[in-house]
Amino acid sequence: MVALRPVAEDGHLEAPEAAVRGRRLVIARRVALVIWVCVLVCRSWTSGLALNRELLLVYICTGLIAASIGRRRLFLVLRDWLPFAAILLVYDFSRGAATLLGAATVWEQQPKMDRWLFLGTEPTVWLQEHLKHAHPPWWEVLTSTVYMSLFVAPYAVGGVAWLQSRSSWRAFVRRFVPLWLVALIFYAVIPAAPPWAASRCTPAEVAGGPSHPACMARSGAQLADGGLLGAMHGSQTGAHDYVERISTRGWATLHLNAARALINEGQASVNLVAAMPSVHAALSAMVALFLWRKVHFAWRPVLVGYVVIMAFTLVYSAEHYVVDILAGWALAAIVAVMVNRLEVRAPAGMVAVRR
Repeated sequence: MVALRPVAEDGHLEAPEAAVRGRRLVIARRVALVIWVCVLVCRSWTSGLALNRELLLVYICTGLIAASIGRRRLFLVLRDWLPFAAILLVYDFSRGAATLLGAATVWEQQPKMDRWLFLGTEPTVWLQEHLKHAHPPWWEVLTSTVYMSLFVAPYAVGGVAWLQSRSSWRAFVRRFVPLWLVALIFYAVIPAAPPWAASRCTPAEVAGGPSHPACMARSGAQLADGGLLGAMHGSQTGAHDYVERISTRGWATLHLNAARALINEGQASVNLVAAMPSVHAALSAMVALFLWRKVHFAWRPVLVGYVVIMAFTLVYSAEHYVVDILAGWALAAIVAVMVNRLEVRAPAGMVAVRR
């Protein structure tokens, strides 16, 4: 006589069949995650870190698919992360948007505003005069790591939020997407050059607001007066007496010169006149604000420290002006306030929907 499998009212197999199937899915999920980690490590070791945001998104989505085995429908990964892919593609196209719209690049206003804020002193010049050494000190490992973390941290936080619940994921998307969209509008309408570029160009070379003048490709050593940024009036023993772009220099301390070269190559391929507002500053502040109520209070100083160290790194390494950072923080704060108000007013059912 053939025994029939007992079936529950909801159509699922009762134990032990359901338990066996559950164990198999857990094993499959763990194996998939191990394979994903191995592939990620091997590719990073052989091809360098994923600075290309599209590739990073592929890494995250495949990792989420692996982590979702036996938990939820896999097509949700593609559906939910499609807005991120769209934003990153738009960012890549923003490199030529300003030229297409005929917008002149801002070169001189930002250093003028920084000097006004600091009573005639240009912050990047001052920091490199007093802190830059011939060889990167130990703390530049920290600054380079913090700088690079923004290529990963927001998407990693989004991935964790996606795995946690639908409500947490929606809360993250409601902050991330508007922030990026506003920044992209600024980059297209008001493109702005960063400090490292200003240190290589003279006022005459950027007259009319070109977006990619030839002077951007040369070394600051060729300009005795420091270009638009101004000359350094001193330096540490053996250090170059001109402003340099040194956001990745800390990797040399760890003897990761190959990784540093790949990072520099990746930096050269993105929008070079997207300084205002600073997305690094805005995203670090957004991540900190998003996590503020989700973490134990003992971790909150770490979030504050992350935002502050990021700001210091951006100015010291000549990636951004102080006004760029203030604009990024303001953008993150405005988005957070507006989204918080919308969430408070929204019906509880719309905010608390879970997977």
